Amino acid sequence: MGRSILIVDDELSIGQILSQFLSRHGYNTSVATSGKQALKAVKDTRFDLILCDYNLGDISGMEVMQKALELQPGTIVIFISGMDDISTVVNLIKEGAYHFLTKPLYPDLVLKTIENAFVDVKPSVPSENTETYVPQNSTRYIKGKSPAAQRLFQHINLVAPTDYNVIIHGETGTGKEALAHFLHVDSKRANEPFIAIDCGSLSKELAASELFGHKKGAFTGALNDKKGAFELADGGTLFLDEIGNLPYDIQNYLLRAIQEKTVRRVGDVLETKVDVRVIAASNENLQDLVADKKFREDLYHRLNEFTLEVPTLKERKEDIALFVEEFLRQAELHLGRKNKGLTKEVWKLFENYSWPGNIRELQNVIKRTCLLTPADEYIDSKSLPLEMTMRTYDNAQETNNGTEAKPASTNGLKDAALEAERIKIYKVLEKVNYNKTKAAEILSIDRKTLYNKLKTINEELK
Repeated sequence: MGRSILIVDDELSIGQILSQFLSRHGYNTSVATSGKQALKAVKDTRFDLILCDYNLGDISGMEVMQKALELQPGTIVIFISGMDDISTVVNLIKEGAYHFLTKPLYPDLVLKTIENAFVDVKPSVPSENTETYVPQNSTRYIKGKSPAAQRLFQHINLVAPTDYNVIIHGETGTGKEALAHFLHVDSKRANEPFIAIDCGSLSKELAASELFGHKKGAFTGALNDKKGAFELADGGTLFLDEIGNLPYDIQNYLLRAIQEKTVRRVGDVLETKVDVRVIAASNENLQDLVADKKFREDLYHRLNEFTLEVPTLKERKEDIALFVEEFLRQAELHLGRKNKGLTKEVWKLFENYSWPGNIRELQNVIKRTCLLTPADEYIDSKSLPLEMTMRTYDNAQETNNGTEAKPASTNGLKDAALEAERIKIYKVLEKVNYNKTKAAEILSIDRKTLYNKLKTINEELK
């Protein structure tokens, strides 16, 4: 027997159309045309999902959901409405709604959302083994089971099917591009192009050509006509990574392209219409850049129809095991060999490490350890990068209040010098977020010398 769905809409024709459509796809459907009628149905019948209009004639959709969840905890609720007020939508999600669909409704999108809900919805008390991934046709991004990840994906599920422009804010390495791709494949534009541009690598001269294209002969080296990112992404999604680095005067052209939905190639007099959803990402706070006059305020507001705050790996440590499992799988496929997994010592190091490079750093660490570990052996601490064991050592030496590090045992000048050097190197590494190239520059030594010193210090500390 198919799953049961209650459709609540004060327009009987909409309820009947949805009922017929969902019935053809194997669902058992019931229709209610008022809030009171819906609650009576919930008292009499168990429903797996409620598809509910927000604006009902008698009582609000919010009240219907709250009372329905009291009667049938765990029921999935998806709202439908012609209203798209963000604050109301966010409140509905906070109160327990799984999703919000804006009218006019697209039957295929309704069906996809319902199917995703049955696979993907989290219980009110998540299972300890909850672990869900993005659809197989997208970049694999582990949703995770931590509270921070749960909140993030509630908002993603909300905004993905819309055409809202989105700002994704998060530290380097948190997976912002993977999330942007997730938004794309979970939208109505999923079968159209997804184009990603790294704004941090664009000079002023290059930015206009890369974003908007150019005509042959527009400048030296322009040997052919070229489509820009907007034209290439027409109908789909344009992802602008590290948008805060985009030259200020180019931001004006970007604003116009988003606002007017037209672009003009460099050296051209004609404009081309484009239909593009823009997702922008930054590891800097764009509001701070606006205050410093480094980012246009009008562009910020045009992009900021919805903002996603991506948690750091440190904030979602419950998900580390899930990421490790996935990255081990990837590395084993690449190397063509398997190992026995991580030792307890390595797991403890992973749990105590602060992961300044976030998910990307964890992935690189797993790649390294798998390469250094022979087949059918356990991954141990010898294969870990030195900065991980150094940082863990330093954490172990902290006092209870965490504000002062205890000096290592110094039985002579050599030990004292080693300890002083260790502290100096460690402080510099902390300052530059463990970027060894930058640390070597600050310390006025080359990278190879820094590696040798790290190795020596690490061996001495052991």
